[in-house]
Amino acid sequence: MPAGGTLTRATRVRALLALAILALSTFLALTQPIRLGLDLRGGTQLVLETRDSPTATADRDATDRTLEVLRRRVDALGVSEPHLTRAGDHRIVVELPGVHDPDEAAEVLGRTAQLTIHPVLGTAPNGTKPADGDRTTDPNTVLLPDESGTPLRLGPAALTGAEVQRAEAEFDAERGGGWSVGLGLRGTGERAWARLTGQTACAAPHDPARRAAIVLDNKIISSPSVEPSVACGTGITGGHTQITGGFDQHAAQELALLINGGALPVPVDLVEQRAVGPTLGAQAIASSATAAAIGIALTALFLTVIYRLLGALATLALACYALISYAALLALGATLTLPGLAGFVLAIGMAVDANVLVFERAREEYAAGPGTRPRTLRSALTAGFRNALSAIADTNITTLLAAGLLFAFASGPVRGFGVTLCIGVAASMVSALLITRVLAEYAVARGPVQRRPRLTGLAGLGRIRTWLTHRQPHLMRHRRRWLALSGAAVLLATSGIAVRGLDYGVEFTGGRMIEYTTSRPVDAEHARTALGSAGLDRAHVTTSGDRSLTVRTERLTPAQLTTTDRIVNELGNGADKTRDELIGPSLGDELRRGALIALGLALAAQLAYLAVRFQWAFALSAVIAMAHDVLVLVGVFAWLDKPIDVVFLAALLTVIGYSVNDTVVVFDRIRELRTTTRGTPFPDLANHAVLQTVPRTVNTGMGAVFILAALAVLGGDTLTDFALALLIGITVGTYSSLFTATPLAITLTQHGNGNTTAPRRSRRPTARRRDPRDTGARV
Repeated sequence: MPAGGTLTRATRVRALLALAILALSTFLALTQPIRLGLDLRGGTQLVLETRDSPTATADRDATDRTLEVLRRRVDALGVSEPHLTRAGDHRIVVELPGVHDPDEAAEVLGRTAQLTIHPVLGTAPNGTKPADGDRTTDPNTVLLPDESGTPLRLGPAALTGAEVQRAEAEFDAERGGGWSVGLGLRGTGERAWARLTGQTACAAPHDPARRAAIVLDNKIISSPSVEPSVACGTGITGGHTQITGGFDQHAAQELALLINGGALPVPVDLVEQRAVGPTLGAQAIASSATAAAIGIALTALFLTVIYRLLGALATLALACYALISYAALLALGATLTLPGLAGFVLAIGMAVDANVLVFERAREEYAAGPGTRPRTLRSALTAGFRNALSAIADTNITTLLAAGLLFAFASGPVRGFGVTLCIGVAASMVSALLITRVLAEYAVARGPVQRRPRLTGLAGLGRIRTWLTHRQPHLMRHRRRWLALSGAAVLLATSGIAVRGLDYGVEFTGGRMIEYTTSRPVDAEHARTALGSAGLDRAHVTTSGDRSLTVRTERLTPAQLTTTDRIVNELGNGADKTRDELIGPSLGDELRRGALIALGLALAAQLAYLAVRFQWAFALSAVIAMAHDVLVLVGVFAWLDKPIDVVFLAALLTVIGYSVNDTVVVFDRIRELRTTTRGTPFPDLANHAVLQTVPRTVNTGMGAVFILAALAVLGGDTLTDFALALLIGITVGTYSSLFTATPLAITLTQHGNGNTTAPRRSRRPTARRRDPRDTGARV
């Protein structure tokens, strides 16, 4: 940057690019609506899985046709802004905002609704008890019980629901005021109906053969007799008939809806069901927004205190980061879910990391000025960005690996977390390497700032680095002690898994989970006893807060669900159902397998990337440290009896990303020092790298802790467990990067090389005079 405060051409280009990105982000934020997930706005989500039938195969095409039938049914329900998508070849995800009775929605959407009308050939022989759809010896004849239970022999279907033009619930005031469903027939259906009724009209008045059976999904719902006024051979013309059967208004409207929507090409099974009350979604948004505001304010204050002017500018860049992330979410059309909102807030803490890396490297460069070559604020800042780029790239790539695995192997809301985390990583790069750089370069080029360098926060080493400079502790001298401590932590944690077991969430086990908010506190043991007395002895009851009660059990019948609601209402003096989730056993097994695959691939992907970027000893050390963090976190949750669910999985994979981030920063510094030193014992060199990166590790961790602490206190039950897992994971991950991964790297490197010194380079490096303020890494 030229003297006199003139901005370079590169800075001007960066400034124009930053302005363009911010202008586009502002436009998107002002013109595009955000799409909220059902856990934030309330409603029902159903996951349906197609399966083969005797007459059709549930292939991709059949699933697409099933999706269109379901879409017509949803439209007939009058749901505002429904969302239906195909997931894979056999699954359909249905989101119904504002629908808070998931069982009723599943009943309407899940019915095959295959409507057929048959001639009645007569009754079955005495003593015959046909099951639905039992065939006789004649392949063209089927036995079905009518409305009164009398078994009827039915001939082949004369017409189907495909020939029905419209169906409408009708109130028949002339015939006692009952409800029926009127059918309007078209084309071949009208002629087939006239032909069928013309044949049945030829039978005697009380002969069963004078009846026509209307069958829905292999069940006779109506079998009216043709009136005596209908002439034999002529039948009923005009293309209209009625389905009667003692319907009330709701049942008649539901049947008309199913007929109008059409029959499903193949049957569907309900594998997942989620319902969230509107109050819970509103509370989640409010609590997350409050947590974000408080966390960001504390982070901004922390950065300003530590890095002064540059910290304040970094805070402004973080505000720009939030705008860019939000705009990217809108541009992609992604859905913002509750875990996604947590990922959005959490990524703010991650954005701090890149700024801290740059500022700490700039501090080092400015402090190294005297005795080597003159260092100005501008040159120190430029060197800080250049030297931090490698660590920033490595840490962000490893986080993207974890986020990508979340998206690939998780489902539902956790995929939303993966999307927002990927967006957050990309936006943090723009914020730190573009916006922060433009603002910082402009600031340090000003004359008043150049005359008062301490205003920038770069002219001092900071308290942590100053303390380390004076003390010069040789932490790696006790590496066996650190490794033993890590082993003890893993042993203690895994004993919790063995002693108390893991409390898998309903996502991994299958079953039903219902969350209530009661009018008065309810004792969990009292509720468990009451449910057991009602036949639900396998129900697992937990409470959180004063008036929140959760019941987890196997799949419930409608009667059992009614009983559960009644008992909780009585115990709580009234209760509102705020969440209702049903996971089929096959989906639970699939999610559990997916979680294990995601975890294994996360470790393998990190190992492969680090092996390429560094060397096998470093990569293996990092992966062992990550496994250490995973085992400790899972063990702590086992001791605390916290659920292991998909939200915990999101936290676990995020912890892996954090852990490897810290480790990569240390290893990146070791790699850098090995290129500028010769003959230094490797344990000493690794110790220098640890001491130099401790300020960055502490400051980055503090930035994340503010956000997570706010989420833990204010984020609600789901976000509380999520934030707690991350607080534990970040603490353990910070320890393991310094006192597990680094000692392991020393041990493995010494074992592999057979010596304790850093390898010599082929070309002799230029010696640098040691500055008394340095931590001793430069020789």
